[in-house]
Amino acid sequence: MTQSQLEQTEFADNPEPRCAVVLLLDTSGSMHGKPIAELNSGLQDFDAALKADRLASLRVEVSIIAFGGKVRALDVAGSPHGNGTQEIAFSAEQAFVTADRFHPPALNASGETPMGEAVRRAIELLRDRKDIYKRNGVDYFRPWIFLITDGNPTDSGWEQSAELAKQEEQRKGVLFYAVGVENADMKTLARFSDQHQPLKLKGLAFRELFRWLSKSLSAVAQSRPGEQAPLPPVGWASVDTSH
Repeated sequence: MTQSQLEQTEFADNPEPRCAVVLLLDTSGSMHGKPIAELNSGLQDFDAALKADRLASLRVEVSIIAFGGKVRALDVAGSPHGNGTQEIAFSAEQAFVTADRFHPPALNASGETPMGEAVRRAIELLRDRKDIYKRNGVDYFRPWIFLITDGNPTDSGWEQSAELAKQEEQRKGVLFYAVGVENADMKTLARFSDQHQPLKLKGLAFRELFRWLSKSLSAVAQSRPGEQAPLPPVGWASVDTSH
């Protein structure tokens, strides 16, 4: 069966509008220990909450890009021979699954923080995913990029990626949210979006963060594409005003 036939089968089985979400997760060495453990727990809560909402489970599509040492797209479909952190191709056909088929990977922390490349990869994936929707006549909501980091970019050229993210948001191609953990460089994070100020996570409240994210995506899923869905209040973070 060709890739085009696979797409047609996927959307014939589930013709609901789609909201694509890329979780950009910092798995650099500074996240080792309790931070990465709490992040993994948060992902489990996110999974359970989305699956509990039938409509969201069919409409929300999730992809995870981890950046720690290198940038990796992770298998979130629970492939039978995967080990929980299986790396897959940066392919819009493979990287996204609807929430009803989502399996959170088990993240490990190591390496530096190539945030710029991760953001660029996320934007490219979402552009390609939207092309697939259009090709198959599937309606869609504005995609989300949800970035979580405890540091600052260590790769060269991240400034171009930050500008690319802002431009993509300005043309309404994406909603970009950034969350800083512990010692994250909030001033740098603010350069990736001029529409949403980065939020500073209170302690390691990842579980509260992901519960909010699941409720927010459920609210989007209950609306119609093009509508502005009201999001729940943020109790797990504060707005950094130091910059």
